[in-house]
Amino acid sequence: MRFLVIIFFSFTLEAYSQNNLTEEYIKNYYKIAISEMHLHGIPASITLAQGILESGNGKSHLAKKSNNHFGIKCHKNWKGKKVFHDDDEKKECFRKYKNPNDSFKDHSLFLKERDRYSFLFRYKTSDYKSWSKGLKKAGYATNPDYANKLIELIEKYNLHVYDVSNKNGKRKIDKNIGKNNREILKSNNNVKYVLSKKNDTYDLIAHQNRLWLWQILDFNDKSKDENIEVGEIIFLEPKRNKGKLKEYKVKKGDTIYSISQKNGIKLSKLKKINNIDEKFIIKTNQIIYLRK
Repeated sequence: MRFLVIIFFSFTLEAYSQNNLTEEYIKNYYKIAISEMHLHGIPASITLAQGILESGNGKSHLAKKSNNHFGIKCHKNWKGKKVFHDDDEKKECFRKYKNPNDSFKDHSLFLKERDRYSFLFRYKTSDYKSWSKGLKKAGYATNPDYANKLIELIEKYNLHVYDVSNKNGKRKIDKNIGKNNREILKSNNNVKYVLSKKNDTYDLIAHQNRLWLWQILDFNDKSKDENIEVGEIIFLEPKRNKGKLKEYKVKKGDTIYSISQKNGIKLSKLKKINNIDEKFIIKTNQIIYLRK
């Protein structure tokens, strides 16, 4: 039984780690994916899903050594740098890029300049399913389940939301979402925030303020599984590394998290300033330092 528990824990930890890597990849490259969508008409969700799949979240040998995030081979017309890597055959020629962004740009041109992919551009940028199936049909990859893998990634990580964004990478507001009638306030540390209302969700607040869900979660040291309570402080921009005030006296009901929210300080920084670990117990009237 103990052996089965260890296996389950290891599997859960591995899945959690994989999700974190994927989410980090999305944060790093969503802007270039959106930019390429507006330039060339390829859905940002498709570009991101292919990048995640082909590069193993940017951790594959080809991605790390050659900045090649899409597994694009040299072909006859390639005049840039090359690297040789085992794939379907041994020592195949792959394109090498100066940086990941160049790989994303070349991916767009690769699809747009080849006749076999031309039919894809008849699909709307919101139709990621047709794009996924079309890429498989055109022979982008040999894996028979390639289209389903792309669709699964897009739906699991809500990548399709990036298909409705403006050129600056900001979220477009859906007409059905409703107007943002919240008052935008500022903390004593000069960080913008709003107060949550009944029936709010983190994604609703993010949407109404042209932000992505992961940004709201990051700004507020939250995970997507946590509930939101009425009257909660929700920051619309990153909190600071230190407080405006020197210290804070703990009140009844305070937690380290609530203190970080009240004073607009990143939770990790507040813990570091006060040398707080998992064994730390907060007490009423205790002094918590907000800056060194």
